[in-house]
Amino acid sequence: MTAKEKRKLANRSVVTLIALFFAFLTLLPIWWIFRSSLMSVAQVNAYPPSFIPTEWLWSNYAKTLQTFEYWTYFKNTFSIIIPAVTFGVITAIFCGYAFARLRFRGKNLIFKICVSTILLPGMVTLIPLYIVWTKFFGLGDTYWPLILPFLTGGGFFNIFLIRQFLMTIPRDLDEAASIDGASRMRILWTILVPAIKPAVVVVGMMLFIQIWNDMLQQIIYINSMSKFTFAIALTNFTGSFGTNWPMAMAATFMTILPGIVIYIFGQKSFVEGIVLTGMKN
Repeated sequence: MTAKEKRKLANRSVVTLIALFFAFLTLLPIWWIFRSSLMSVAQVNAYPPSFIPTEWLWSNYAKTLQTFEYWTYFKNTFSIIIPAVTFGVITAIFCGYAFARLRFRGKNLIFKICVSTILLPGMVTLIPLYIVWTKFFGLGDTYWPLILPFLTGGGFFNIFLIRQFLMTIPRDLDEAASIDGASRMRILWTILVPAIKPAVVVVGMMLFIQIWNDMLQQIIYINSMSKFTFAIALTNFTGSFGTNWPMAMAATFMTILPGIVIYIFGQKSFVEGIVLTGMKN
């Protein structure tokens, strides 16, 4: 092995160790929640804490489900996520296509104004939006205020991401399809959207994460216990059972599990879209 190859191997080993270290730091909280959910109260409160349970109490999950209405909260949460993500992705595609491919007066000015909205903190519009949805439209204690805003793409960053991906695709494809008689809609859905699949997946997953973690707006708009989502229900549950950490951790792990499963299935396209890897013409 030459000196150059040894340096490459050493650099690769260092990078691998660093990556493993940060992966460990990322997975440690998840493991800590899972291991705590399988312990007794005495084990959780023991000092020094044990990294692995001495006794695996799977019955904690059955006990938690007796008081934590998991499937009701699951249904309520995805009653918001499914339509919101669907609307957000579709409208982001349409808006991104308009900015990338269409020509209309004031396009550059509108694009610049929209980009500037990315810097606008969400807290600034929280109270005005609450007044509009509850006072003007009477949609308090419903899911609509959490769904309808995604008819605008769920934030301009999603539109910007779709637009940037579409800009990398040569216009020759559009022109060739137009000569063959394809309409703009057909060009968009049969040629362009499949070519920007990584970006579409990224937008969908980012919208999913945004809604999944948006406890503040859910608490503001939802008041009935029967309509509670995971975020609200888990807050109330841990507040009521704060001393019973195994049950609280079991509820927490069951709550984050759907997000983990969804990421596992979409991680390849998600990573590909984030790093903006080469688009194939």
